[in-house]
Amino acid sequence: MKRRTQRSRGRRGTPCAIAGTVALGASLALASPVLADTTVEILDRSFDTAANMFAYTEFELSGEPLAEVLGLDLDVLDPNRVDEPTAFDYAAGIESYEYSEEAMYALDYQSRMGLHLANGPVNTARGGKRESLGERVIELAGAVRFPVDELPLNLYPVSVPYASGDPEFAGPVNVKAIGSDEIEILDARGETRELDVAVPAYLRDFETLRWKGASDPVLTPGALGGALLKEALWSQDFLGGMHTVAEDLEVEARSSDMDADGTHALGVSSVDGMNGVLLTEIVWDKLWTLQDQLAYDGKELGVNFGPGYEAAAAPVWFPHRMRVKPAQKNGSNAAVGYEVIDASSQLRDLWLLLWSSSEFYAFADGRSSHPSQNPAFRAVFDGAPFPSAPAANRDADAENDERATDPFSLASNVGHLVFENLAALHFDSELGSFVDRWEESRGKQVTTYDAAYTIVALAVFQRARDALPVGYASSEAGAAGLETAVGKRALELIRAQANFIRKTLVGPKGLVADRYDIASKQASGASLGSQFAAIRGLAAAFVATGEPDFKQSARAIFEAVEQRQFDEALGTYADVPGQPTEHTPWTAGAISGGLRALLLNLRNEEGESSPVLSPAHLTQRYVGWFRGVVNGPRDGDGMQLAEWIGDSGENVIAVSKGPRQTAPISEAAPPSEAADANPVSAAASRSSAVQGERDDGDRDGVPQVTAAGGAHGAAMVLAGRVRVSALPKRAASGE
Repeated sequence: MKRRTQRSRGRRGTPCAIAGTVALGASLALASPVLADTTVEILDRSFDTAANMFAYTEFELSGEPLAEVLGLDLDVLDPNRVDEPTAFDYAAGIESYEYSEEAMYALDYQSRMGLHLANGPVNTARGGKRESLGERVIELAGAVRFPVDELPLNLYPVSVPYASGDPEFAGPVNVKAIGSDEIEILDARGETRELDVAVPAYLRDFETLRWKGASDPVLTPGALGGALLKEALWSQDFLGGMHTVAEDLEVEARSSDMDADGTHALGVSSVDGMNGVLLTEIVWDKLWTLQDQLAYDGKELGVNFGPGYEAAAAPVWFPHRMRVKPAQKNGSNAAVGYEVIDASSQLRDLWLLLWSSSEFYAFADGRSSHPSQNPAFRAVFDGAPFPSAPAANRDADAENDERATDPFSLASNVGHLVFENLAALHFDSELGSFVDRWEESRGKQVTTYDAAYTIVALAVFQRARDALPVGYASSEAGAAGLETAVGKRALELIRAQANFIRKTLVGPKGLVADRYDIASKQASGASLGSQFAAIRGLAAAFVATGEPDFKQSARAIFEAVEQRQFDEALGTYADVPGQPTEHTPWTAGAISGGLRALLLNLRNEEGESSPVLSPAHLTQRYVGWFRGVVNGPRDGDGMQLAEWIGDSGENVIAVSKGPRQTAPISEAAPPSEAADANPVSAAASRSSAVQGERDDGDRDGVPQVTAAGGAHGAAMVLAGRVRVSALPKRAASGE
C-alpha cells in the first residue's frame, strides 16, 4: 500500500502555512562535491528502533516541507528525474522525505519485529480475535473509501515494536514479475534512459519481507516513542484534508461532518487515508499499552495513573528496558507479560515520548477551547472511525479531566505523566538543567544531546497544549495561543535549559561539550551530534520564547562547527577533520534537524552577513552531507541500507534501452561543470555499480532491498553505525 505521488501535498495536515518563503533559485544546484577519496564503511547493520524512527522524523521534516518553504513548487518534483530542479530539491523533497516514509512501513507493515495489532488492548476490547481486527480494517477502509482487496497481502501491523533487531530478510524475497511498465528516467549520472520496469511480487505481498528481527525481544519507551512520533506525523499528513469519492481528488475540509455527505471521505486520497487511519489505530494501541501495562512504581508494572498524577508525591515512570515474555496468539506475536531489566527513568526515553504524544495530542485535539482545529482532524475523532474524548476532557477546564481510553485522552494522560516526570524527577533546579537518569535519586550527568532535544520536545508540548500548530509548522513563530498553566511551565523549563547550554556547555573554542559531570563540574567531548542537537534545541527555544540570545548562541555554535569541524577532504563534517568520524542515526537526525533549523530560523536576516549562514551555503552543506553520508559516495556504502521501489526513484529494471541523451544537471552551469558540482554525479561517475544497474536503477549508490547485503537483502532503513573517512591517497589514485 503506497500513497499516490502528488507533490502538491507537501504541507497537508498542518493547520496553517509556514511563513517566510525564501526564493533561492538555481544556485542551489551548485553544492559542495563529495570527493572520490572518501569512504563510508558500515560498521553495524543492526536496526535501532528509537534511533531510526527519530532520524527519519527529522528527515521527514527536512524533506518536502523544507524544500517548499525555501521556494520549491512541489509539483515539479519527479522521482524519476534525479536532481531536478536542483540537487538540494531532489535530496530533500524526494530522497530525505521518501526514505522517511518507507522506513516506517518497513517496520510497521513488513518487519514482524514486535507485537501484532491483533493482540493489543484496542482489539482486545473488541473481543481479541483476528476476525475482530479484520472487521475493524474493513470499517477503516470504508471511512476513507479504500478498496479492501487492494491492501497488500500479509500486511503485518506492528503496534509495539521491539527495541532493536536485524533488518536483513529472513528468507528469499519473491521477486517474480507480476506486471510491467515503460518509463523514462534521468539517473544520477545525468543520463536519460528509457526503461522497461517490472512490478515485483513483493510490492503486493509482504510475506517474504519479514526480517530476521530481534534475538532478544526487549521494549524501551524510547523505541515506542520514536515509532509513535513517525506514525503521528504521517497520520496528520495523510488525514489533514478530505477527498472526493468519485474522482479521488484532494479538497480542503470545510467542516468536520463533510465526510458524511456521501460525496467526500476522510484522507487527502483514498490510499493516503487508508495509511492514515491504520497508523492512527496503531498509535491508539501503543498509547493504550503504555497507559495500562507499562507504568512502573518500583515494584510492579501496570500501575494506574491519571490526569491528577503528581510525580513529587508518588513517582510512576516507564522503565528503560523491559523484556517481553513472548507468545503466539491469533497466529502472530503477543506478550503474556514483561520483565523489568533496567528500572531507571532515562531522559532520552522521556523526550521521545513527550514529543510524540504531543504531536498526537494536537492531531486528536477536540477541545472546545481550540476552535481553529483543522475540521479534517475533528472528523477523524468525532466517534467514527475513532472515538471522541469524554466531555470533561474536551471542555476548557483541565482540572476535571478524567482517565479514559479514547485516543485523545490517552495522549493527554501519557503526555502529562511524562511532563510531570521531566519537571519533577529529571530537572535539577539548582543546576538549571535536565539530568540523564533518575532511579529514585538525582542523576549525576547532563548529556547535551538529550538536554537539547528535551527543549524540542517541550516546545512541541507547549504548542500542543496551547493549541498552536505542530507537525510541519512547529518551527513557525506563532501567537500566544491558550496560554495554559502547563504551557507556561514548559516555557520556563525551555528557558532554563537553553541558558544552561549556552552559558555552561559552550567551550572556549565555541563548540558545545558532549556531557557535563555534575559532581566534578567538568565538561568533555565535542562530537558532531552534540553540536547540531544544541543548534536544534536553541533554535526551538528561540521560536518558543522569541529571545534573541538563543538565536545568536545557535548561530555562533554553527560558525564554530564550520571553522573547526568541516572536513574539506570529505566535503562534509567530521568530529575532528582529517580523522575518521563515526555516525549513528542519532548523528544523522541531529544534523538533518540542525541544518533545517539553521535554514528556517537562524539564517542571515537584515543586518546579518555571516557567509556560512546564507541559505545558499546551508543548502550546499545539506546536499554534501546527505549525499556523502546517507547515500554514500560509492555504491552500497552509505548509511541508508536500501531503497524501496517507486517514489524515491528506484525501479526494478527489466530491460534498459540505453541512454537517449545526456541531460544537464543544472541550468546554472554547463554539464561538464555541473557534474563536478553535483555530489551524487561526481561520486557515481567514479564508482562501479553494485551488481549492475538492475540492483540500483537510478544509480544513486543506494541499492534495492534485494541487493542490500546479507543472504537475501535488507529493509530500507539506516545502518546502526558507519565510519566516514578519507581513503589513503595511494588507494584513491589507484597507484
